[in-house]
Amino acid sequence: MPTGLDVVLGLDLGTSGVKVVALSAAGEVMAQALRPYPLLTPQAGWTEQRPGDWAAATLEALGDVSAQLKGAGHTPLALGLSGQMHGAVFLDAEGDVIRPAPLWNDQRTGAAVAEIEAAIPRAELIARTGNRAVSGFQLPKLLWLRSAEPQNFARVRRVLLPKDYLGFLLTGQARTEPSDASGIGALNLTTKTWDKDVLNALKLDADLFPEVVESWAVVGQLLPEMASATGLPAGLPIIAGGGDNAAAGVALGLSSGRPELGSVSLGTSGVLFAPLAEPTPDPLGRVHSFAHADGGYNLLGVTLSAAGALQWFRDKLAPETPFQTLLDEAAGIQSAEGVTFLPFLSGERSPHMNPDLRASFSGLSLSHGRPQMVRALLEGTAFALADTYDVMRPLSGLTTLLATGGGARSAFWLGLVAGALGLEVQQTAREPGAAEGAAMLAMPAAGLYGSVQAVMTALAPSGQAVAAVDVAEGLSAYQAARQRAVGESI
Repeated sequence: MPTGLDVVLGLDLGTSGVKVVALSAAGEVMAQALRPYPLLTPQAGWTEQRPGDWAAATLEALGDVSAQLKGAGHTPLALGLSGQMHGAVFLDAEGDVIRPAPLWNDQRTGAAVAEIEAAIPRAELIARTGNRAVSGFQLPKLLWLRSAEPQNFARVRRVLLPKDYLGFLLTGQARTEPSDASGIGALNLTTKTWDKDVLNALKLDADLFPEVVESWAVVGQLLPEMASATGLPAGLPIIAGGGDNAAAGVALGLSSGRPELGSVSLGTSGVLFAPLAEPTPDPLGRVHSFAHADGGYNLLGVTLSAAGALQWFRDKLAPETPFQTLLDEAAGIQSAEGVTFLPFLSGERSPHMNPDLRASFSGLSLSHGRPQMVRALLEGTAFALADTYDVMRPLSGLTTLLATGGGARSAFWLGLVAGALGLEVQQTAREPGAAEGAAMLAMPAAGLYGSVQAVMTALAPSGQAVAAVDVAEGLSAYQAARQRAVGESI
């Protein structure tokens, strides 16, 4: 029987580093560790990482947490996995890594995306997989390898997502789960199995991809050599887990059984997460439709520059100025006074799906200064999220959003988001992330809860609504500027 000293582990393989946490049954963090690793950019538009760097950092972080737990008398019962989505780890017949792994933000696959859309009509691909072909997804990376590095492609016997590679390393078993697998581009969203019609059209074998199991399923046990390397017990159950957005949704208590409650993240990018009971993709593929780690589904909309836009402004135009000073100046005026900002600093994902879009300020005059520009920037990021929500609105039942990310510390910024989207936005008392969600997904297998739904209900953070800000004046100006730049209405 579990005791008060028993914990579960959660691991999140991020883009900048790996995080491991140990949670009690009450959701309290009992130990944690972080380890970084480098990002490789060998060519313009390429982003890669070495799976060996992930492995080394993961074993170090697990060893650190194991030592902390032993010192406090805690016993780990299971380990859940989470991580960055869409990356591609190419393995040969011996299970060895063939080349560095292209990541979610890699942009080398333009020709591969065109190849997919030539083989499978876009509407059919969306109906089957929930998504159009997207340059960052894993499937185009596999086609790129076949075309650009045929000698490496000939060696490939298995392609794994980043967190699933760690599962393979720790257990010797290759498995995946629906929330991450639905971001590959070849999973049938309804059946949650590999879509052989899609793969046959692209002349790819379904055996390249691992078996799909439930997100809370045990994928294997910790190998003895991995136990020796980390200090964790041999045979420790390893749980499939979830992609980073889905795992973070689990940590926030976002359930497909409560489609009215979603989340908004104001991190480097801005992310809207809307849980669904059934797969309901946008027919035009302007937002993503994925399986959720709780067994249901979700819509995901991503605007690529949110808090990252404020970071850019501060670094380039107001160096060493505290972020709070910029936010206070913006909150201290009644409007942006006609200044508009389009936040397309890195192109745009949802709903435009156009990597070539670029940002701009417009409406500037001699009477304007930093407060108007920063307010326009904050409004512009909120309006970009509203563009995404305009697509999600008829497909979801959202009424309330829990706020996460660095920008969520600003009640004023969240008020702009609430005003732009017409939804209640709540700041949470605590902000658990994907590592915590991965640990929660491991709790049923550890015997701490009867189901994932029970874990989510028990450990969901509480929230308090922020005051919505009237953004009608800025919104109309933004929409006119966006239509001039993008040439479309949402």
